[in-house]
Amino acid sequence: MNCRTIVLSNHTEHLAGQVDEFAYQTKTVAGHNLKPTPWHVFEPKVFDEETRYARATKILQCQYFQCHSNPIPVPPELNPSKQSSCPQFFRWIHEDLKPWRQSKISLAHVEEAKNYAAFRVVIVGGRLFVDFYYACVQSRMMFTVWGLLQLLKRYPGMVPDVDMMFDCMDKPIINRTEHSARPLPIFRYCTTAEHFDIPFPDWSFWGWPETNLGPWDTEFRDIKRGARSKTWMKRFPYAYWKGNPDNWGEEARAGYKGSKLSSQCKHRYKIYAEGYAWSVSLKYIVSCGSVSLLINPEYEDFFTRGLIPKKNYWPVPRTDLCQNIKSAVEWGNAHPAVAEAIAKAGQDFMETLSMDRVYDYMYHLISEYAKLQDFKPVPPPSSQEVCVDSLLCFAEPKQRQFLEQSATSLSASPPCILPEVDEKIMEKWKRLKGKRLNDVNPHP
Repeated sequence: MNCRTIVLSNHTEHLAGQVDEFAYQTKTVAGHNLKPTPWHVFEPKVFDEETRYARATKILQCQYFQCHSNPIPVPPELNPSKQSSCPQFFRWIHEDLKPWRQSKISLAHVEEAKNYAAFRVVIVGGRLFVDFYYACVQSRMMFTVWGLLQLLKRYPGMVPDVDMMFDCMDKPIINRTEHSARPLPIFRYCTTAEHFDIPFPDWSFWGWPETNLGPWDTEFRDIKRGARSKTWMKRFPYAYWKGNPDNWGEEARAGYKGSKLSSQCKHRYKIYAEGYAWSVSLKYIVSCGSVSLLINPEYEDFFTRGLIPKKNYWPVPRTDLCQNIKSAVEWGNAHPAVAEAIAKAGQDFMETLSMDRVYDYMYHLISEYAKLQDFKPVPPPSSQEVCVDSLLCFAEPKQRQFLEQSATSLSASPPCILPEVDEKIMEKWKRLKGKRLNDVNPHP
């Protein structure tokens, strides 16, 4: 071996070391080099790559060689005759953004919200950039970002430039009392009346591979098909509740037979109970065509504000729980026509929540939020562009399968027409819901 060979070898090893170090500083949509959120600690993700070199190669390949510069998308010519009115619960977009209607949203507001965020999304010229701060449980971040990429694909050139902070855990964090003087804008999957957190469609609408849940449209269709196997009157006249399996590994090896949602619509009544916090399971429960017994939830996501007590579901007070569930079941069995109508109204509501409407909600929420920002969004230097190809490159085989199943295409019609701000209607809704929740008399 001559001196030239030795020099080249040393140079190659040094370069490989630099590449390896660079890759291990790169944060990704799959969760590489990210620690769990400090406000909700969970087990760090274990990646499939067998060696440091394999992982570094994947990070470099997926992050830096997939997204190519594309021209700014031009808004398509959509058929306005196909435009419909948005569902009434879209009015909550105005209510969620009300804290910033007068003050507007400054860059300082957004930067301060970083203290409570897992990642930041900046959309500029139809391109999506993400600044990664913390890891999210399982594939929540990946599927949430995928949903945003699909929105850009569905309405190219129509989504405004915007700068948004996201958290991906189950509990809202921006308390209205603590932050009353300076509300901070942060998006998450749920909120409460006591929080400023802005609810956004959760990751499971595009699939949840860790629990074998497919995209929402597919799951709803399968659940409704399974529900047809027994009419409401022929179902077991009892209330049914089922939690998640204790061991998803065992459930996977058994072919997910014990957690198949389409086979869980055999009872007249299904119970929804919050656990640690908010749960994605509500939409699947209400879809069953059973009377949904909701143990009065503390948390709400973007669509549950449209569910009306004793019309779409049956509210169950948290106090004297067993007796209240028993009373609801006895009342429903004594008034089967009314109970069955409530069950059907709940399922019908969920059927209107198609992915078309989910994308429309995202579009209008982002558009209205962007109108409140008093600065021009610019991707931070630490952010990275994420595109469909780069995200799919990072996805594991099963994740990729679910992602591709939920891919959308250009919409043939414009987004639905968002209702205007109407404080009187909102107050009327709140009074109606409060009255029905507080009325313990078992009549709709």
